[in-house]
Parts: sequence; structure tokens; C-alpha cells
Amino acid sequence: MSSNPSTPASSPAVSAPASASRPETADWPALLRESALAALVAFLLTVPMIGLRTVDRPTGLGLEARPAEVAAAVALVFLGRLGLGLIRSGLALPVLLLGLAAAAAGFVLPMPTQMLSVVLIAGGGVIALRALLTLTTHRSKLSQAERDRRMDRIAAKVQHASRWIGPIAILAALVFPLTPLANRQLVDIGILLLTYIMLGWGLNIVVGLAGLLDLGYVAFYAVGAYSYALLAHYFGLSFWLCLPLAGVLAALSGVLLGFPVLRLRGDYFAIVTLGFGEIIRIVLVNWYQFTGGPNGISGIPRPSFFGIADFSRTPADGMLAFHEMFGLEFSSLHRIIFLYYLILVLALVVNLFTLRIRKLPLGRAWEALREDDIACASLGINRTNMKLAAFAIAAMFGGFAGSFFATRQGFISPESFTFIESAIILAIVVLGGMGSQIGVVVATLLVIGLPEAFRELADYRMLAFGMGMVVIMLWRPRGLLAHRDPTILLHGRKAASAGAAR
Repeated sequence: MSSNPSTPASSPAVSAPASASRPETADWPALLRESALAALVAFLLTVPMIGLRTVDRPTGLGLEARPAEVAAAVALVFLGRLGLGLIRSGLALPVLLLGLAAAAAGFVLPMPTQMLSVVLIAGGGVIALRALLTLTTHRSKLSQAERDRRMDRIAAKVQHASRWIGPIAILAALVFPLTPLANRQLVDIGILLLTYIMLGWGLNIVVGLAGLLDLGYVAFYAVGAYSYALLAHYFGLSFWLCLPLAGVLAALSGVLLGFPVLRLRGDYFAIVTLGFGEIIRIVLVNWYQFTGGPNGISGIPRPSFFGIADFSRTPADGMLAFHEMFGLEFSSLHRIIFLYYLILVLALVVNLFTLRIRKLPLGRAWEALREDDIACASLGINRTNMKLAAFAIAAMFGGFAGSFFATRQGFISPESFTFIESAIILAIVVLGGMGSQIGVVVATLLVIGLPEAFRELADYRMLAFGMGMVVIMLWRPRGLLAHRDPTILLHGRKAASAGAAR
């Protein structure tokens, strides 16, 4: 040991410049071993899910092997894991070139199947994008806490920019059906996206504002759909009369669910809501005389133009024809465009209501309830009433969306209201960032829009959805746009917090 006490203290200062000047090196044996292990796991997973496909043959059901897709998936996993290791070693530029080469191979080289080209393009693009982000932002040198703070700052900027992003998005949604690019398929996809956006905003009241994990939101969706279908079937009521009734009945079902179980918290509460959703579905399946059972209800009336005109070529009951009323040529697209604007208005009403109510005492009580249940009770807030109000309002919006779903489809069955629907809606809320309105829109475009864009690859949609959710939970556990400023700030608090952040 050296007798000079200053030597240990000064040695880091002396060695730091030397280590900083050394070129980045990679531990190739360790990287290759990790990449090979990841590729082996990918091989074991992709063989049953991608490599084998059931096909109908004259002799019966058979299996078709797809080794090319398996090889491409395993190779991309190997390259992706190797690329992550190289990025952490400071060698992001070779990884960028490698990813671009893989994507270019998918574009240029002839492939046996279209799926193989998509796998190469998408996988190579993701690898190249990850390397490019590292080169531009130096993410490999940041700790996890620093990355979270950086993502939080990005989410804060998006939230502040939503003041002008929102009006622009609404204007684009209003103009979209009138553009030459709008065909039947795109308008239908727009209706689907707006329906899930409305459902996400409704569930955001319970999950994002009140902090209650609801796994049975699809039950209120089903109550609204069957309310309209049964009222129209048995009593001949129009859509415009059934729409508010469906919302009221769904709100009552939310109160019936919430009142006996709101004393529960955490996982126990989530399990009860999951059970409620399954109870509703099982009742719809087994009450054959009333709901049609698994056969569902068909022939659900389509909405008219506010009870004034009908969209058919020759309307009955002396009602005017829509195209004749406005001097247009008859087109079946008129009804689809009207449904698009109808769900757009309903979704905007839900958004406006949520933005306004979160500034009222009820909305602030929900946020306080989400942060600390016990502190709310000590302040004299009636937690039961607050939770009931959240459930009733969210259920009402779910009922509105269900009524629209029934009139849009013209047919409903219990198979449309399974647990997977609740899981998708909850994934939209969590992925976008609980409590974030614009986050729900972004998450809907990712969760619903991307699978619709790749409908030709139906065999892999749910696989890609699961992989995407895993990546998001690892990369951004609180959601893409989880940051949200408090609704109410004390005087001077905002300026002080901004100065501290700087």
C-alpha cells in the first residue's frame, strides 16, 4: 500500500481522461452469447406461433410449415439483441447501418412471402431507429431515471401543445370525409377509431381520474347496445329516443355495480369488476327468450337524419329521402358519413365534459381520491359518492357508445362484448397515460389503427399487439403521455416549480 494519502483520491482524476480517450470496445463473446440465447428463445416461441399454420385440405385439417418466417424472426431477434449490446458499448453507427441494410433487403430482394418482407422492413427499421435515437440523443449514457425525466418533459410539451394540436385535429377530422381520399373503407376505420376514442375517454374517468382499476367496462358498452336493440325491437323506438335511454340504463348498471363493491380496493376491486363484465355476458348468452342468446339480435334499425329524412333510396312511412331533400344523387356512403359525424360529435362531447368536470369540485375530488384514499376521508370527502359518480358517468358514456355500435352494425351478439374488449380499452387508457386525453387518441391510433392498416396480415396482428405492449411497458411503464399538470395550483407554485426544473 502507498503511504501517500493523496494517491487514492487523485487516481480517479488521473485515470478519467485516459479512459475517456480510449476507443469504445465491445465484449464480443458475451454479446454473441446473449444474442444466441435470445435467438433460441425466439425460435422456441415462433415455431408454434408463426412456423406452423393450420390449413384445410381435402383429407382434413393439416399443418403447413413456414420456415422462412421463423428464420427471419429469429435472425432479427439475434441482430436486435446484438445491436442493443453494441449500442450500450458505444457502437451505434454500425448498428444503424445494419438495420438499414436489413430494411433495404426487405424492399429490394425477392422474398417467398409478403410477410417475410414486412418482417425484414419493420424489424430493420426498428433497429435503425433505436441506433439513430442513440446517436442523436446519447440515450446509452443516460440512467433510467434520467430517461424517465426526459420522457416526462416530452409529455409535458405535448400536453401544452395540445391547445393548438386539439383544434387542428378536430378540423382535420371534420374535413376528412369530404376529401377525395375518403372511401368507404377509410371512413369505416375512422368510425372504429372514434368509437374506441370515446370508450377510452369514458374509462379514463374511472381509471385515470378516480384511480379505480375497472376490468369490466365492456359490460356498460353491452348494456347500451342491448338497450337500444331491445327498445327498438319490442317497442319500435327510434335511435334518437333510445340514445339517452341507453345512457341512463348504463349509468344505473354502473351504480348497481359500484354501490356494493366500492369498499374494496386494489386487485380485489379489479377482480369484482371483471366478474361483473362476465356476468353481463353470460346473462346475454343464456336469456335466450329476451336477448336472442348466442344468436344475437339482427335487423336493428339504422338512424335517420334527426327523424326528418331517411338514407334509403325509397324511405317508408312518408319520410323524405336524404338525397332528395338536399338535391344529391343517391349514395350508400351518405349514411356512413353521417354515422362518422355522429360518433365524432359524441366523442367530442365526452372530451369536453371530461375537461370541464375535472376543474370542478367533483373532478378535483376524483384526483384527490386517486392520489390518497385515506387523506380524502380525513378531509371529509364522501368516498362512496365520489366513486359512484365516477362509475355512473363513465358507464353512461359507455352506454352511448354501445347504442351507436348497435345502430352502426345492425346486429349484435354477446361475442362482441367479451373480456378482450375491456382489455383493449384499458390498454388504450394505460398506454396513452392515465388521465391524459390526448394520450388516449395517440394510443387508439397505435392499438386500433395499426392493426387495421395491416389487416392483410391477420395471423400476426395479435402477436404484434402483444409485443408492442411489452415494449411499451418496459420503455414507458406510466404510458406514452403520462405527464399532466395539476388542475389547481397554489399561487406562485407553477412559477416556482418551473424555476426548480430549470
